[in-house]
Amino acid sequence: MIPIAGQPILTAAEMRAAEDAVIATGVSVETLMDRAGTAIAHAVRRLSGSNAILILCGPGNNGGDGYVAARVLAGMGATVRVAALSEPKTDAAKAARAGWHGPVETLADAKPAPILIDALFGTGLTRALDARTAATKTSSPADAGAQLSTECTTSGSAWAPASAGEHPVVERLHCLATAANLTIAIDLPSGLATDTGQALSTPPTFDLTLTLGAPKPAHLLQPAARYCGQIRLIDIGVPTTSQAEVLKAPTLPRPGPDSHKYTRGMVAIIAGTMSGAADLAALAAMRAGAGYVTLLSDTAGPPHALVRTPFSPHALANDRIGALVIGPGLGRDDAAKARLDAALTAGHPLIIDGDALRLIAPDRIKALEVPVILTPHAGEFDALFGKSQADKITRARDAAVRAGAVVVFKGADTVIAAPDGRVRIAQGASDWLSTAGTGDVLAGAIGAMLASGLEPLEAASAGVWLHSDAARRLGPAFIADDLADALRSARAAL
Repeated sequence: MIPIAGQPILTAAEMRAAEDAVIATGVSVETLMDRAGTAIAHAVRRLSGSNAILILCGPGNNGGDGYVAARVLAGMGATVRVAALSEPKTDAAKAARAGWHGPVETLADAKPAPILIDALFGTGLTRALDARTAATKTSSPADAGAQLSTECTTSGSAWAPASAGEHPVVERLHCLATAANLTIAIDLPSGLATDTGQALSTPPTFDLTLTLGAPKPAHLLQPAARYCGQIRLIDIGVPTTSQAEVLKAPTLPRPGPDSHKYTRGMVAIIAGTMSGAADLAALAAMRAGAGYVTLLSDTAGPPHALVRTPFSPHALANDRIGALVIGPGLGRDDAAKARLDAALTAGHPLIIDGDALRLIAPDRIKALEVPVILTPHAGEFDALFGKSQADKITRARDAAVRAGAVVVFKGADTVIAAPDGRVRIAQGASDWLSTAGTGDVLAGAIGAMLASGLEPLEAASAGVWLHSDAARRLGPAFIADDLADALRSARAAL
């Protein structure tokens, strides 16, 4: 099992193409399935101990992986049962089913086990489960659904369907998951859309997802990601490349004997009507490692290492400024617009955040001749680029092209996109980041990274990683001031 940080992210079609390329060299689908199932079995065996295992197999190749895993686990001496939704439909899955010599229960009849493995659907699902995805034991799809629903009711599960129309297969999966001590999904929990992160049906929240070959967008995009639990990669011998990658810990420059405050990077932050937001951004830039931070504001106060100076065109004319942050607490009045205009013409690399994102258009950003990083949350993104039903990766990529800038599309599933198509997606961040001022802290951290000399995509990625790691270190119920201080520990751990 391999951690997914830094791994390429593939859509369902890209993963199929990667597998097809291997198959074209003479490797059979059955061989790939055997690799996947065997690797799954070894991972499950390490985690299951002497506990009994129930593997739920669907009709496709995800189910085929489950049959192989069951065979290998049984060969290791594990207590394994298999329950099937229906007979296999693909040739490879049929061959895998033939290799399993134990009994196959129907999903309706399956009793719980301490270890539950979901190999029902995995990746490739494009619509919600319907009445046709039912056990073959019954005489009609409608009867099958009724039987599954009854079995769920009698299982004693406390789970309540998300809606009255929740499909009985999903109900059954929930019931079996509730009774298990450890739940593992193969490739993806059943009911999730691989490429968009939509929850087409509402699966249980799994403890672990074993992704085959490469992480998929749904492992990182919400709401799907919340159901995946821990995610680990299973290597099946398929080379993968992609412009999209899972965010990883950055490699940051360290000061040496010849370093001084300006070589470490100077960050300037323009304050506005809510000075506390700019203060947070300034503190974050300092704690993230900037050598010199100046806050263009009329306010006073600690820390003493922060240089405060009134805003003026002269203050912006300093050619040592390596990154200029504007937007946190800026306001949207005429004075704010004037400060934004001055920032855009100052000739410094820019981080544009908060209110400034509502005072500017993509075309104006694209016309700038300096590196630019935009840090919108969902509301600011919609205001700047318009609403869309497209997935978050597509929206971030399109926005980066339109603005000619790196876009940090913030949220529980932060997507960082560059105009050349490169994308970094952060693994799930702390839910406690949902508090005022944390976005200002992120803007300051990214400012420090950009001023240090990192190129824009790497600077944005490093800032997001530090921000997330600082939140993880703090645990619950922190405030933005705590988060800014914790950036020092996050930076020191690298």
